[in-house]
This record gives sequence, structure tokens and C-alpha cells, in this order.
Amino acid sequence: MPGSETRVPKELQTYNVMKDDFGWEVPIEVVPIPSEGKVYPQDSPLYGKNCLEIKAMTAQEEDILASRALIMQGTVITNLLQSCLLDKTVSTREMLLGDRNALMVSIRITGYGTTYRAEASCPECSATNMYAFDLSGLEIKRLEIAPVREGENLFSFTLPVTRKGVHFRFLTGADEEERNQLAERRKKLMPDLKIDNMVTSRLEQTIVSVDGITDRTKINMFVKNMPARDSRALRSFIEKNEPGIDMSTWMACSQCGEGSKVGLPLGTGFFWPRE
Repeated sequence: MPGSETRVPKELQTYNVMKDDFGWEVPIEVVPIPSEGKVYPQDSPLYGKNCLEIKAMTAQEEDILASRALIMQGTVITNLLQSCLLDKTVSTREMLLGDRNALMVSIRITGYGTTYRAEASCPECSATNMYAFDLSGLEIKRLEIAPVREGENLFSFTLPVTRKGVHFRFLTGADEEERNQLAERRKKLMPDLKIDNMVTSRLEQTIVSVDGITDRTKINMFVKNMPARDSRALRSFIEKNEPGIDMSTWMACSQCGEGSKVGLPLGTGFFWPRE
């Protein structure tokens, strides 16, 4: 009847087993987004986002980490992030790698705590140390350079030697999956290949145009023949300004006693701790 309330049948009402029967709910965390959503288009759910909500890791996420099929596809991290993200309208494949890293570190903390034990080599004496890294101490790198256009993952840089104007983008989760798949295919097709193409292939993915030229074949040719100083300058600029998590931390060497800044070693133990 008009004006009457619609009642949900008792048997269809939501029942939270964890809360109602066990008195416990999966914790929810708010994760700051390093890019602050400035590089995503206006029709994206990530546009202008300063933070995202995640649920803590559970045994279901461990199933994802153990999936041989996902490991072979190179999509384990994407599926893990997507599983923990509360806003299912967000595609973690479309997120910048730095934004994904912020989620990844936070999810790892919710599952296994802030301590991450891993082996790292001392830059001073090359000794291998088993070190307990504190993940809660990693700093966020905010996006501090403005994109060419609002809501677009596109930035500009002038190469110091050739003086060419370059437009580049920060890589996404989809780009990383593609790189992993291409690398695996390359190993299978050319197992005896002595030279890796990690520098040029990454630049080819990153550069969108050179002096207004967008033809991919021409850009790839330019990348292979660009002066080393130009290559290094562009890569350094990107590394310095890419939003994300600063994955470097201080370590005191147990052998020589020197303190050095080392990159956080993201091995299998990151999501499968030894303790």
C-alpha cells in the first residue's frame, strides 16, 4: 500500500557470522594515496582521491598468494589488492605503481605486522645481513610536479643533451603485468640472451611523445639511440618525482658496523614471513 514500509523477510536479512557468532570483525584501514588522485581522469573513481579503505588480510588472501595460476599469470599482487580494497569500482590495474605500493605495504602490515625480516647486502662491505625492517617507518612520496593537463597521467621533461621535449607517464599495475609477461616470454624464446633490455623497455613504456612525435616505432628507435646522459637524466627525474612509498631505509651492518641506506628487498618473504 502507498506509504507502507517495505519489510525485508527475516530469512533474507543480512547476517554477519563473524560479528554475531564470534564477536569479531575484519578491521578496516584508511590508506593515504601518494598521487592524491591528480593523475586519474575525472570519470575515474580514483580522481581526486586522497585515501582508500582496505580490509585486513585474511586466510582468503593467503589463498590468493598461494595460487599457482595467478603466480604464472603474474597477477598475484593485483588480485590481492583488489580483494582487500573496499571500493570495488576501483581497478588496481589502472593505479600508478606508487599508489599500489602504498596499498601493498598497508595490507602486509594488516596481515603480519610492521616487522619485515629480510636479507640485505651492506653497501660498504657487501656482507649479507638478516635485518628486521620496520614497515611503519616508510615515508610517503607525494606527487609534487603538476601534470601537463589536469586529470591526466602525463608530464613533461626537456632532455639535457638533445634538448628534445619529452612527455612521459608513470607506469601502472597493467604496465607492470605486461612487463612481467614480456620478460617471461623473452626468457623462454631467448634463454641464452646475455643482454637485458630493462632500461630501454621501461623508457619505451614510459615515454608518450618526443617533440610531439607519438609514433611508437619512431619513439622506440629514439630510445635505443638517445644519449646515455639523456637516458639517465630522464630516469632520475622520474624516480625522484614518482609518487609512492620511499622503499629505502637505514640499516646498521652487523659485520662492519656502518650505517647505510638500502632498498627494501621485496622477496617472497614480504607476504610469506619466516616467523
